[in-house]
Amino acid sequence: MRALVTGAGGFVGTWLSAHLRSAGDDVVEIDREIDVADGPALRQAVADASPDAIYHLAALTHVGRSWDEPAEVLRVNVLGTAEVLAAARSLPRAPVVLVVSSAEVYGAVDPARLPIGESTELAPLTPYAASKAAAEHVALQAWRGFGQPVVVARPFNHVGPGQAPAFAVSALARRIVEARRAGATSLSVGSLDTSRDFTDVRDVVRAYRLLVTRGRPGSVYNVCSGRAVAIADVVQRLLELSGTRLELVTDPSLLRPAEIPVLEGDNSALRATTGWSPAISLDETLRDVLSWWQERLGVGPPSTAEEPLAAD
Repeated sequence: MRALVTGAGGFVGTWLSAHLRSAGDDVVEIDREIDVADGPALRQAVADASPDAIYHLAALTHVGRSWDEPAEVLRVNVLGTAEVLAAARSLPRAPVVLVVSSAEVYGAVDPARLPIGESTELAPLTPYAASKAAAEHVALQAWRGFGQPVVVARPFNHVGPGQAPAFAVSALARRIVEARRAGATSLSVGSLDTSRDFTDVRDVVRAYRLLVTRGRPGSVYNVCSGRAVAIADVVQRLLELSGTRLELVTDPSLLRPAEIPVLEGDNSALRATTGWSPAISLDETLRDVLSWWQERLGVGPPSTAEEPLAAD
């Protein structure tokens, strides 16, 4: 299969391209050298690639920053999706397009309605979430209006080695490693009162390829572990795995204007359609994230911890 990946230089894109190549696919990558909202440039790149499948990952993804630049987030995430779909339709043979959305589109769901299924009403709280909900509508309209083979993935929180420190788990791991190196006694944290459904990025990219090869066009699939874990527990486990004792200090600059209390997804549609299941435990993910930062910051390996936090 010949695959085109937009946003290939990002965290997930890097892992996805590697996974696709390991599966024997011929991969063409698009990253920041092309603005996905630039229709003519994008159509030329897609025509040159002539892909069997397009994995559309390119987006502005930082939830917190979306409050400061909502118009730019909408331009890239919504118009960019529309241009990718239009470019795909211009090819002689329409490729399958996987449009990667986000579980943020669900907003704050009543705990009584958890876990969240794909039929749950969309109620985005942030500009980023609103942009992803709009991009989904653009994608599904392409299926309904043009018969274009489009599949939408709604990933919940995904983590792993190489993730930017703008995201919670990677940021916490980095600050813990830095504190250990400096001999600090405290750790700055944001809100610890939330819970998230974490999946290792290596499991996420497996799901993406399975959705391209087995997903039903015009359908939406949650990509998640199916289990929510408290951020407070993640912090404690990172400290244990790093062999570090630190006092947790809330930093107001790390708090968001609006925070979803709990995100926990139902992955039964993904499992039933593709046969996917997560293979990497959260403990293994946290170890690998810590190790990644230790290598880059020149800090020795963590102490061994006996009891795992959770297996997905």
